[in-house]
Amino acid sequence: MLNGLGDAATAARQKTQDDPASAGVTARAFEAAPSSATARELLAEIAAARSTARPLAPKQPLALYGAGDLGRLARDHLKYLDIPIAAVIDRNAEAMAADPGWANIPVLHPDEVDPAFKREVMLAVSIATSPFAPLQASLHAAGWANIVPYYDIAESFRERHPLSNGWIADPFSSQDLAGLSEVLEGWSDDCSRAHHLQFLAWRRLRQEWNFNDAPVTLGDRFFIPEILSVLREDEHFVDAGAYFGQVTRRFIEERQGRFASVAAIEPDPQSLATLTQTIATLPADQAEKVTVIDAALDDAPQQRHFHAGLGYASQIATTGQSVHQTTTVDALGLKPSIVKLHLEGHELPVLKGAAATLAANRPIVMATVYHNADGLYATAQWLMQTLANYRFLFRLHSWCGTGAVIYAIPQERRP
Repeated sequence: MLNGLGDAATAARQKTQDDPASAGVTARAFEAAPSSATARELLAEIAAARSTARPLAPKQPLALYGAGDLGRLARDHLKYLDIPIAAVIDRNAEAMAADPGWANIPVLHPDEVDPAFKREVMLAVSIATSPFAPLQASLHAAGWANIVPYYDIAESFRERHPLSNGWIADPFSSQDLAGLSEVLEGWSDDCSRAHHLQFLAWRRLRQEWNFNDAPVTLGDRFFIPEILSVLREDEHFVDAGAYFGQVTRRFIEERQGRFASVAAIEPDPQSLATLTQTIATLPADQAEKVTVIDAALDDAPQQRHFHAGLGYASQIATTGQSVHQTTTVDALGLKPSIVKLHLEGHELPVLKGAAATLAANRPIVMATVYHNADGLYATAQWLMQTLANYRFLFRLHSWCGTGAVIYAIPQERRP
């Protein structure tokens, strides 16, 4: 077995599987996470490879595979775009059919689907909790002819809806390669380099890389062991992009109610109302330490269009019908020990508007980076150049280029 510490790309001992039935998606497996030198060589491979990735226009009939969280997002997205759904396919069809949200849409178990329908339909996979390539291969083997990631369809409608998880990276310039190399060198462990390369391979090439000793972890987003091991009882937690309050609740549960304060920040009116209800369900001694803030964060105070009513996809976007006066983290006067940012691609501007707060308080920073090309390296590079004496980690918490989070942990925080 290899330990991933060699300097040559061959130390990774990759094994490539090209499945002609997989419509161009290549699954590539590596035994070990790469060293810095190996990571640079693998980056060069990504940069040199020719990409056929592109947004995909939906074809009728269109069906969804997966009725879970992403399936519901896809359903609502298609409803917004006035695109019909012929069926949703789910192995838990009986239970999913009871959800009123699927009323008037056939919810079918895969074994119930007519073979002729499998041949004629475009099947959009709305699952990001398992690898795409093996699922696509198994669906092909079961008779489905046209299988695509849902986010590649969503990318065709960005001028009407800001859902952006299907973006495809442009060819890397020399400046990009320099920045990517700098960031790959700056990660604090080989697992980060593995996950970053896995992210780059999907975003640039729609190749699905997998490093055997650096698995994607699904249930610990924002609460990886390296974070949990350094938490204290006096944490001041800033939850920016709080949505319904799930991360705030998880933080409180992980701390067993022992924390100093939470500032939960959410600009979407519908989400804000649910967030307020979520906080109200907490025990009184916990709820009194949580402040809900209605604010759209930015790099500077200004007027911005905001696209509301999209659930966790609500965001600052030119497609928005409402206009918000934005503010900055610095202007809020917070003194955080932890800052979590999940802002649908607006994380880097908000970090820039938090520079003084970060310098004064040296908090742990946790930022999603999978909603736009800032996630390739610009956000990590800014953090690495701005935050002195920090450890930097990159982790993937779902597949298809999603669930990517940067963790920045002050060196003075030790387990």
